[in-house]
Amino acid sequence: MTSTAALPLPARTEVAVVGAGPTGLALAVTLAEAGIDFVLLDRQAEGANTSRAAVVHARTLEVLDELDPSGALSADLVGRGVPVTRFGIRDGARLLAAVDFDRLPTAHPYALMVPQYETEAVLLRRLRALGGDVHRPYEVTAVAQDAEGATLTTATGETLRAAHVVGADGMHSAVRTAAGMAFEGGSYGESFVLADVIMDWAPGPREVSLAFGAAGLTVIAPLPGGHYRVVATVAEAPAEPDLAFVRGLLDERVPGQAAVRDIVWSSRFRIHHRVADRYRAGRLFLAGDAAHVHSPAGGQGMNTGIQDGYALGRALASGDLDGYEAARRPVALRVVALTHRMTRVATARNGALRAVRNTVLPVLARVPALRVRLATELAELNYR
Repeated sequence: MTSTAALPLPARTEVAVVGAGPTGLALAVTLAEAGIDFVLLDRQAEGANTSRAAVVHARTLEVLDELDPSGALSADLVGRGVPVTRFGIRDGARLLAAVDFDRLPTAHPYALMVPQYETEAVLLRRLRALGGDVHRPYEVTAVAQDAEGATLTTATGETLRAAHVVGADGMHSAVRTAAGMAFEGGSYGESFVLADVIMDWAPGPREVSLAFGAAGLTVIAPLPGGHYRVVATVAEAPAEPDLAFVRGLLDERVPGQAAVRDIVWSSRFRIHHRVADRYRAGRLFLAGDAAHVHSPAGGQGMNTGIQDGYALGRALASGDLDGYEAARRPVALRVVALTHRMTRVATARNGALRAVRNTVLPVLARVPALRVRLATELAELNYR
């Protein structure tokens, strides 16, 4: 993503948004559409060019259509990605259940596989078309609020006065810390491998696969350019998983299904399942990963954040500030609960429990209402 060179920081604004990832960008676009003055800050000199989050669900595409009723915003993003209509649940090479998106009641009956930097680029392009931009690099080190507003202080000593401040600055949010909000939940003991690879994959590029196994959860999803995203729980992953490590992991977990030829990018991270106890403290608000983090099993993290940004922008425009937390915190609790259950079911190590799971799941998957319910939940269409 193209960097913005040292936009001068104004003295004051109506809304200061800290963090220019997908959540902050979606909020900024919403504010710009509503004609509300804002400043969007980010501590990075430029946006990241790694893929990180890689799925955009149907509800998020609907939000893009609401931000740009011409459909150009969502069409731009769809043109950069791979629409996928099936979510396959497997035990190794065996298909246990398939969840189809193509009959969902939406203009976007699919999951769009697209690197996060493309999502950010599309949102930034829209923001600039509306006259906005990102102020970089400004690291917010302190936030102090009073009866009249809030003052942000940056690492360089510059200050910004705002009527409202939004923390869209990730799990280690400076805004959340300043607001004194608790981040309740826990952590997974395992580490997670994240890798983008070039490979031959037996299920093909029209399915996102969630593979169960005693060794851990594995998610495999297609990306543009013939690449695939691999996300896997590992007891202790190397800091930068190499080609041999990823090949061995897939040979063990999905035997005979994957032939990895090259690795494009890889990383290791740890996952928490946490939700802030509040989304608002006076003039300070939270959105995205600053408010909730969870397992990547359903690919819902970035989507929930973008929808937070949109909802908060509308709340700031309408003046219904308390309505934001009332609408969005229950969604986060629901997403965290679903992804936590998916992760624990996928990583069950007890042989008897795995046998029951693998027997019951195909039976349940033959019930149309249950398939539709899970597809709707993953697509986040229940959260309109």
